[in-house]
Amino acid sequence: MKQVRYDFSGKVAIVTGATKGIGREIALAFAKAGADVGLVGRNEAELVQVRDRAVSCGVRCEFKKADLSLAEECEQAAEYFCRVFPVIDILVNNAGISFPERLESLDIEHWNTTLNVNLRAPAILSKILGKRMIQQGHGNIINISSNASLAGIEEHAAYCASKFGLNGLTKVMAVEFGPHNIRVNGIAPTVVLTPMGTQVWGDPDKADPVKAKIPLGRFIDPDEVTNAALFLASDAVPMIHGEILVIDGGVNAKLY
Repeated sequence: MKQVRYDFSGKVAIVTGATKGIGREIALAFAKAGADVGLVGRNEAELVQVRDRAVSCGVRCEFKKADLSLAEECEQAAEYFCRVFPVIDILVNNAGISFPERLESLDIEHWNTTLNVNLRAPAILSKILGKRMIQQGHGNIINISSNASLAGIEEHAAYCASKFGLNGLTKVMAVEFGPHNIRVNGIAPTVVLTPMGTQVWGDPDKADPVKAKIPLGRFIDPDEVTNAALFLASDAVPMIHGEILVIDGGVNAKLY
């Protein structure tokens, strides 16, 4: 699938979890569309690689190495971008983590880390960068949720809890930020065929039963999430606000 063409020239987009998978693709898509970008990730070498790719598109790119499971590093990352960019137009809260395990075997540290990265970090980043957006009179925040925010999945207690919570946070952010001309939406995809997704779901014996439950019969290409993020961040849909855009091939259209 080709990237839909949007023009974000003169805009600044901050993307968390920007070194791999969906986050990397979203960051580079904004760069290709002309936006200056700010990257957040844990691996500095990978941040440099993505930065170099973004800069090759002719835009400015800054990055901040941060472990988003730590509140103080979330704050430091947000404050860094407030210093280096005069305006912040777009925030994509993409960083996420999961430790598959059954509830009876739940590791409390895994629970805490999952909730910290998937739910608390978006709240902290949106608090600080949202305040900047309020001051400048506009902004756009996109939270990358999951199909796991809509129904329970075995071995994903913490992950589902975090994504259900992220959907709720998105709704509250929409209510509170909307009067300040800041749009907030979420994206909830099913399995995305990033390199990691392909590794996990590459076995047909594992993937085919899941695909059989999807009316369109396949998983998602990364471009389909990237295009959704560009769409929601664009001026083409100024009244889409407080929504969770589900990308699941029709799974949730089926009762049984």
